[in-house]
Amino acid sequence: MNKGIVTALLSIVLAQGLKIPLHFLKKKEWKPQLFFQTGGMPSSHSAGVASLTTFIALSRGFKTIDFALSFVFGLIVMYDAQGIRRQTGELTLKVNSLDDLVRKAHEKESVEFEEKKPQRLKEMLGHQPQEVIGGAFLGLLMGVLGFLLTKKDRQRKKYSVR
Repeated sequence: MNKGIVTALLSIVLAQGLKIPLHFLKKKEWKPQLFFQTGGMPSSHSAGVASLTTFIALSRGFKTIDFALSFVFGLIVMYDAQGIRRQTGELTLKVNSLDDLVRKAHEKESVEFEEKKPQRLKEMLGHQPQEVIGGAFLGLLMGVLGFLLTKKDRQRKKYSVR
């Protein structure tokens, strides 16, 4: 079993699970469906790649190609999570507002279009920078924990009678 993959997947599941109580604390609204949605705090994208990168760094070393690949891949994933995907969410808001414009035009009402700048995303596609940082911090902790647990496992195997 690849313990790096297990660590990363557990980090993703934990990040998705944490979205429910964090949303409840902020909005006083219980939404278990957040477990299956993208976006929100913390970023499971960031948690997954940060935990894998941390696990690799501690297991194999900072000077290895494994760490370099994971680190660069992680940066790209986190940039995409808060950059491109967030922009897609904002574009989705604008497209959704066009529905009112089309309905009014179809009903031959007076059509005045006012472009609205969204305060917060309603379509949770991407992440705010603080959500990416929160996920990265969670991933860092999970990567260290995964390494420490597998280190103890390796030590037990080393001293066990064969």
